[in-house]
Amino acid sequence: MDFAFDARTEELRTKLLAFMDEYVHPAEPVAEEQRARLASPWDTPAVVEELKAEARRQGLWNLFLPDGEYGAGLTNLQYAPLAEITGRSPHLAPTATNCAAPDTGNMEVLAQFGNEQQKKQWLEPLLAGEIRSAFAMTEPEVASSDATNITTRIERDGDEYVITGRKWYISGAMNPDCRIFIVMGKTDPDGADIRRQQSMVLVPRDTPGVTVKRAMQVFGYEDHSHGGHAEVIFDHARVPVTNLIGEEGGGFAIAQARLGPGRIHHCMRLIGMAERAIELMCRRAVDRTAFGKALAQQGVVQNWIADARVTVEQLRLLVLKTAWLMDTVGNKGAHTEIQAIKIATPRAVVGILDRAIQLYGAGGVSQDFPLAELYASARTLMLADGPDEVHQRSLARRELKKYL
Repeated sequence: MDFAFDARTEELRTKLLAFMDEYVHPAEPVAEEQRARLASPWDTPAVVEELKAEARRQGLWNLFLPDGEYGAGLTNLQYAPLAEITGRSPHLAPTATNCAAPDTGNMEVLAQFGNEQQKKQWLEPLLAGEIRSAFAMTEPEVASSDATNITTRIERDGDEYVITGRKWYISGAMNPDCRIFIVMGKTDPDGADIRRQQSMVLVPRDTPGVTVKRAMQVFGYEDHSHGGHAEVIFDHARVPVTNLIGEEGGGFAIAQARLGPGRIHHCMRLIGMAERAIELMCRRAVDRTAFGKALAQQGVVQNWIADARVTVEQLRLLVLKTAWLMDTVGNKGAHTEIQAIKIATPRAVVGILDRAIQLYGAGGVSQDFPLAELYASARTLMLADGPDEVHQRSLARRELKKYL
C-alpha cells in the first residue's frame, strides 16, 4: 500500500497550507472585529470576500466537487487531506474556498440531478460564490433521524407546487446571500413505498409564503460565520413544477446521494479540528506551569496528548480508506465505512477537544480561544446527517446479516 499523496494533491496541499498560514488564520480575529461593526451579524465581513477572491486567484476553489465540468475534478481521496486542512479553521476556511456546507451538498445535487435551466439559474452562481443556499429537510414536529417521517407537503396544483410545512436548523438560511432552498417534502404521503413519497423542489427565498422566522442557537452560539441555523415556515408557498429536482418520488434517493459525500466531508474537517486542538494543547502545555513544573511534564497531560495523536492517526486512516472506496466502488459499496467514520470521528474528536478545554481551564470555555466553538461544532456532528444511533443500528444489522 502506498500512503504517499499524488503529485496534484501534494501541490494543492502545499498551496492550501500556505494560504491558511498567510491569509486564513490572520483573518480569524479580523472577521470577528468586522462582524461586530456590521449592521446585521448575518452580513458577511469584508475580509471573507477578500479571502474568497484570493482563494479563487490561487486555484483553491470548489475543490470538493469531483465533477471536472463544474469543480476541481478531484477524487475523494485527493480531496480528503485538503478538507482536513480547512477543518483547522472550520468557520472561515471552507467558506473562503467555496467548500462550505450546505452549499457543497446542494451544488452536488444540482450537478447530478438538476436540469439545464436549474444549473444555469442556481448552480452557476453557487459555483461562482455569488450566492448561498440552504437545504430544508429537518423538522421540529417529527423524529427527523427517520427521513420518512417528514410532514411538509408538496402538492401539485396545475403548473405549480404548493409547499406547506415547518422546518428548523436549516443551515445558512440566516445569511442574506442565501437565495435558494432545496426543500424536501411529501408529494405522495399515502404511497405504498415510504421511500417514494418524498420529492425535492427548489424554492427561492423571496417566494411569497416563505418566512425565515428565527435563528436557532447551537450550544448558545448563533454560528454567524455559516449563516446560522434557522426555523423556516412554508405557508402555501408556490413554485413552478419545473422547480422539481429529478422526478416525483425521487427525494429520498437524492437525499441519500447528497448525504454520503457530506458525511465524509464533515469527518475530513473534524480531523483538522482535532489537529488544531492538539497544537493548542501542546502550546499551552509548554507555556504554563502548575505545582512547580510545566504542564508538559505532568503525566496526565502527556497521556492526553499521546492518546489524541493515536486517535487522529486511526481516524485519518479510516477516512482515507472510505474515500478510496467511494472512488473505486461508489458510495453504496462504501456504505459500511461511511457509517463507521460518521460514528467514530465526531465522538473521538469531541473527546480530544474536551481534554484540550480541560487543559486551558477557564480559557478553554471562553471566547478568547477557538476550543469552545470547535467543541460545539464537533458535538453537533454527532446529530447532523443522521445521529450516531441510526448509523449504529444500520451498521449492526449489516454485520448481523452475515450470520442470519
